[in-house]
Amino acid sequence: MVDYHAANNQQYSSGGSQAYMEQENDWDRDLLLDPAWEKQQRKTFTAWCNSHLRKAGTQIENIEEDFRDGLKLMLLLEVISGERLPKPERGKMRVHKINNVNKALDFIASKGVKLVSIGAEEIVDGNVKMTLGMIWTIILRFAIQDISVEETSAKEGLLLWCQRKTAPYKNVNVQNFHISWKDGLAFNALIHRHRPELIDYEKLRKDDPVTNLNNAFEVAEKYLDIPKMLDAEDIVNTARPDEKAIMTYVSSFYHAFSGAQKAETAANRICKVLAVNQENEHLMEDYEKLASDLLEWIRRTIPWLENRVPEKTMAEMQQKLEDFRDYRRVHKPPKVQEKCQLEINFNTLQTKLRLSNRPAFMPSEGRMVSDINSAWHKLEGAEKGYEEWMLNEIRRLERLDHLAEKFGQKATIHESWTGGNESMLTQKDYETASLSEVKALLKKHEAFESDLAAHQDRVEQIAAIAQELNELDYYDSPSVNARCQKICEQWDLLGSLTQSRRESLERTEKQLESIDELYLEYAKRAAPFNNWMEGAMEDLQDMFIVHNIEEIQGLITAHEQFKSTLPEANKEREAIQAIQAEVQKIAQYNGIKLSGNNPYTSITPQSIDSKWDKVQKLVPQRDKALQEELGRQQSNDHLRRQFANQANVIGPWIQNKMEEIGQISIEMNGTLEDQLTHLRQYEQSIIEYKPKIDQLEGDHQLIQEALIFDNKYTAYTMEHLRVGWEQLLTTIARTINEIENQILTRDAKGISQEQLHEYRASFNHFDKDHSGVLAAEEFKACLISLGYDVENDKQGDAEFARIMGIVDPNNSGAVTFQAFIDFMSRETTDTDTADQVIASFKVLAGDKNYITAEELRRELPPDQAEYCIARMAPYAGPDAVPGALDYMSFSTALYGESDL
Repeated sequence: MVDYHAANNQQYSSGGSQAYMEQENDWDRDLLLDPAWEKQQRKTFTAWCNSHLRKAGTQIENIEEDFRDGLKLMLLLEVISGERLPKPERGKMRVHKINNVNKALDFIASKGVKLVSIGAEEIVDGNVKMTLGMIWTIILRFAIQDISVEETSAKEGLLLWCQRKTAPYKNVNVQNFHISWKDGLAFNALIHRHRPELIDYEKLRKDDPVTNLNNAFEVAEKYLDIPKMLDAEDIVNTARPDEKAIMTYVSSFYHAFSGAQKAETAANRICKVLAVNQENEHLMEDYEKLASDLLEWIRRTIPWLENRVPEKTMAEMQQKLEDFRDYRRVHKPPKVQEKCQLEINFNTLQTKLRLSNRPAFMPSEGRMVSDINSAWHKLEGAEKGYEEWMLNEIRRLERLDHLAEKFGQKATIHESWTGGNESMLTQKDYETASLSEVKALLKKHEAFESDLAAHQDRVEQIAAIAQELNELDYYDSPSVNARCQKICEQWDLLGSLTQSRRESLERTEKQLESIDELYLEYAKRAAPFNNWMEGAMEDLQDMFIVHNIEEIQGLITAHEQFKSTLPEANKEREAIQAIQAEVQKIAQYNGIKLSGNNPYTSITPQSIDSKWDKVQKLVPQRDKALQEELGRQQSNDHLRRQFANQANVIGPWIQNKMEEIGQISIEMNGTLEDQLTHLRQYEQSIIEYKPKIDQLEGDHQLIQEALIFDNKYTAYTMEHLRVGWEQLLTTIARTINEIENQILTRDAKGISQEQLHEYRASFNHFDKDHSGVLAAEEFKACLISLGYDVENDKQGDAEFARIMGIVDPNNSGAVTFQAFIDFMSRETTDTDTADQVIASFKVLAGDKNYITAEELRRELPPDQAEYCIARMAPYAGPDAVPGALDYMSFSTALYGESDL
């Protein structure tokens, strides 16, 4: 019996492997109860066994069945151990099978595996757990135990081997033999590490584990002769894949690549030695090149730093400083880094040579670290002197530039201020200005004189700065002197022009004051007169809208009153024009050029005369328009009276007819046929009244064309009368239709005239508002009076809802008399049913379950026979004959019990 909870202390393992065998031989039966793990072990162990059995030309299909007789179990052990086992017994009895299995178990025990708890009987009986445990022991002993990597063996050795091989690969972190393998990347990494041409690892995605696993399994089976031992779905869909199944699978990869491992180790040793040598040579070459380049750069840079040729302008000197800063920021830092790196590389190289037992490195002549430091010290000395010289030169140029800039700023400000002043002082704008404008010009001139005095200091400062620039020998002194001379000459000219303009302004001011008083008087009288004329023109041109004679007569009276005020207005106009004439006379006498505009008003004499002429023309035009409108209103009043005389007759006539029709439908005098005859005669009399309606429509059209919107002679409008007429025609037609439907219902249901009268009496009794329909509550009261149980309880409400669904299928909330009759006739008379129609068809068919087209055409009228033939489905019963039709489904469809 094999005990998987016992330790393996035999000769095939050292201390470390013994501990591992103790751990791995601990067969956890609880885990075997997991169906997913058991499925994975079945598949993996079966594939592993077949990978060896195929060497002997056989294989197993069912791991617990095919090992029961012990024959293939013994053959498996012979193949994997390379040893011969005792001859098996060929009998088929149970005892023969037990003996064969015992021979296999004895062989396993002879290899140092202590067998406990498993006997031949369990294997022969097909015990799945014991069989899987036995195969796992064989795998441990012959496939995993001998694995050794850097003084670790078995499971730890296999795990370390996997970690070493997959370390360079992204998204791979092998820490165990279960979840570390779920995404499939570890399997692909093992294959790619040893056979990179078989796997395109960069195309694999961690989020697609099924594809990754299938890719690795298929490549291993096709190119590495490793059979597929697991399904990708089993691994992905298991929270934690079976560790034993994964270890078995991974051990096959180890053994497949074990030969390549030795070659790789040897190659790594050689590569390591060569890499050290190559790296040292590369460092030597880099040092020589860096040293040469750095010394050459220092040689070229020092002459540039020793150049002391000054520049004329601050801009040129600043550009030189900017070049130096650029040297400090851009060009020198990489060289500092190169110098530092050169020293680091030199020290690193010497250390590596010393550690690898190689002779020390000696650079070429002049390229020692000390040579480079000496050149660098000289560079920094030149750099410091160059910077000090540039700063001093910049300070010198800065003073000159400051003075030149100050001169330019003050000159520009002064020139900007004087620009246009000369032309302003020489212009004669006061000759055509008004008094207020001259006063404003005088005040403006006083402000200018103050501003002129304030600018005296700036002119003196400009001259002083120009003198200092000349003394300091500024390179652009000629242009400064020319500009200063021009400013001084212009200043003297402005002074003389200022005095001349003041005298002219004061003289003109006195002349205009005498005219100003006349302008003011003109403005005071012209403004109200102008407003009066504008108001008059507006009133005379105002569009008026009147609706009757009284309104137009009021407008005519107001117009006559306006005409009586015109003579007095003309006198005021002549007085205003006389003031303006006096202004012109004074201006001519004193030689003053008037601007033509009164400063106190924009009203000109020409505008006053123009508006007065327009008023004179508008008065007779207004007379004519008012008289025309008076005639139109008299015509409109005639149309109103004509329409009202007819409307006041037709309106009451329509109302009386509506009431009479309602009374006829309620009273039920005579039979239904008598009522129908009476209603049709009544309808004819109404139709004969149509010409009067048409005549009224003609009068209404004339009113609309005249744009008359009210009529005080009648309360009726054409719209109301038209709607009333249409309702009258509709009501009489509907009433006739109801009587016709009642006759149809009576004849179809066999209802007597007395019953109809009784129904009508009940309906009218509960039709309180005489609307011709019963509201839901009125209909409910009617049903209760007829003995229906529709009281306000749960059962009564349900019954009332059912009845309302019959009489008011559209949920309008009202029940017509026709619907009421239909309901009452349905409740009190017999009707045909689907069963009765089926029985009738069966008689025509000669008691058969189907009927033919020929029989239908023989027994029914042609149109009804064709109607049935077109809608009957073919009969599909067991006794069907060609052309047989199904009259049963047709009959039920007629009554809505099924679809035709």
